[in-house]
Amino acid sequence: MDSRVPRYPCAPRAPDQRQRGRRAEHADEVIIATSFVAYHPMTTTALPTTDDFLGHPKGVYVCFFTEMWERFSFYGMKALLLLYLTKYHLFGDKAGLDLLGAYGGLVYCIPVFGGLLADRWLGMRKAVVFGGVLLVLGHLGMAFEGHAAARIDGQVVRDDAALGITYLSLALIIMGVGFLKPNISTIVGKLYPEGDPRRDSGFSLFYAGINLGALFASLVCGFLGEAYGWKYGFGAAGIGMVIGLAMFLWGQKYLQGHAEPTNVAALRQRIAGIPREGLIYGIAVLGVIPVAALMWSAANGAFAIGGEISLALLLMVVVLGGVLLWFAWFTGTRCTPVQRQQMIALMALIFMALVFFTLYEQTYGSWVTFTDRMLTKDLVPALVIQGGTPIPWSIASLLLAPLGFVVAARLSERRPGSSAPRNLFIAIVALMLVLLIRDCLVIPQTAGSLTYLGGLFLVVLAPLFAVLWAWLDKRRLDPSKPVKSSLGLVFAALSFIPLALAAQQVGSTGQMASVWWLVLAYLVLEIGEMCLSPVGLSAVTQLAAPRVVSLMMGTWFLATAFSETLAALFGKLAAIEVPEGESMNIAAAAASYEHLFWLLMWIGLGCAAVALAGSPLLKRMMHGVK
Repeated sequence: MDSRVPRYPCAPRAPDQRQRGRRAEHADEVIIATSFVAYHPMTTTALPTTDDFLGHPKGVYVCFFTEMWERFSFYGMKALLLLYLTKYHLFGDKAGLDLLGAYGGLVYCIPVFGGLLADRWLGMRKAVVFGGVLLVLGHLGMAFEGHAAARIDGQVVRDDAALGITYLSLALIIMGVGFLKPNISTIVGKLYPEGDPRRDSGFSLFYAGINLGALFASLVCGFLGEAYGWKYGFGAAGIGMVIGLAMFLWGQKYLQGHAEPTNVAALRQRIAGIPREGLIYGIAVLGVIPVAALMWSAANGAFAIGGEISLALLLMVVVLGGVLLWFAWFTGTRCTPVQRQQMIALMALIFMALVFFTLYEQTYGSWVTFTDRMLTKDLVPALVIQGGTPIPWSIASLLLAPLGFVVAARLSERRPGSSAPRNLFIAIVALMLVLLIRDCLVIPQTAGSLTYLGGLFLVVLAPLFAVLWAWLDKRRLDPSKPVKSSLGLVFAALSFIPLALAAQQVGSTGQMASVWWLVLAYLVLEIGEMCLSPVGLSAVTQLAAPRVVSLMMGTWFLATAFSETLAALFGKLAAIEVPEGESMNIAAAAASYEHLFWLLMWIGLGCAAVALAGSPLLKRMMHGVK
């Protein structure tokens, strides 16, 4: 049973639960947070004294690898989606961004329901497994690309059957993420005892798994899709999800029972002759059909209000309204004054995340099209392989990760005091680093593959920020969570300056600008993400009422859902629609991008100023949570 769920909502916690904040991450934990890590099996009935591995519970590594592979599949597909729609199926920028925004919004909106169902009935383990199965089916379906679109007599003729499979596959992915995403994050928080000072560094480790997956996804899927064919990029993403699901099934017994259903009898209860568990699965599968219809409507502009507000966006507005009504009722009737203030502070942090990810999601929208059209692609052109179609060696890294995981686990189990698992871990990480550097420098990069820069900088910055927060904490200078989130907004806003300058240069010279403008933009953006995202995920598990932790984690992702749609709406300000027979006006296109980038910078800075001004009040409302 999951001991975190009390008999009544917002039941009193252990006396010190909210009073203990984050403390320094240790040096070995800093190393872990940027690497693929080994994992040591254990039993659920008799926990060994070596339950920790490299400073963290072993179950965290199960979540780490599961999330790494899930994000590999997700970001591998996402890196290709807009380019696939605009280059292969000849969608215009606006139609492509509409579908990208609807997909991105719903993929983070559905976790509200997935979190609620896991909290109430399924338990986190069952929800993650079911979501993983749907994700496997969805990603493999994306590998069916059909025939390329063609212009015939001024009209675009597309393969409607292939697009239908694409919409259905996107719907499966949306539903799968809805069940997996909020619950895998919640499991991480439950693996640490109350007041455990390793909690934030554990989330940093988990967050590194997300970004390792994104890093290798872009280098592998992004490159394969454009160099070899879209089906190869999407197919690689599907294989990654298969491995991620297998890793979770293999390691679920190491979660110490925290992810099990809270009321097995209620789960088996029959409704209309069908067990509740089967009914939940059945409704979710049937729900894929209307979601696929929403994908079709977004791509074709059907039923859009004013040509801009899609049905998918309307659905998210309804969900948001429902969540806000529930939040007002729950905090007003089921919480103590302290808990109410903590929940309100959490909602403020979630709103900061909404603004941040509205800026961040330009990386898969306007940043991708801007890079494709107006920037050089290779970091060091003299080193790039010329001729032929090279294979990313990072594929070997993806195979080494699970192999090293299993081998190190066995070694750690048989020889608990041995240094062999750690040495093996270091050797595998070193080899992966070599293969990664090789691919970054010698593989011809594309607009899709260059999205790896985000994951790369986050992995590099993770240990630096862990050391920085520890250093500040020892001197009692560690910023509060609201201040860190505000700083995240500042850096997100500043990241648009290099791209605005690059667009200005293209407009004045008519020549492609250097890719190093993009590198600088990603560096600044990821500094902001390191400030905001890991502490935000940790805050959900610390500030949310015990019975609704997964639901509030879903609400965190609901903020990301709206950020996706808002990002698409902003991206359309720089959408380029080139009439048949004409070429793109470089100067006009560059001016559109420049205007968008400056606009987003000012919006980000304005929101950051408001957030910084309100940080002292939010800190008091958190009542000791740091």
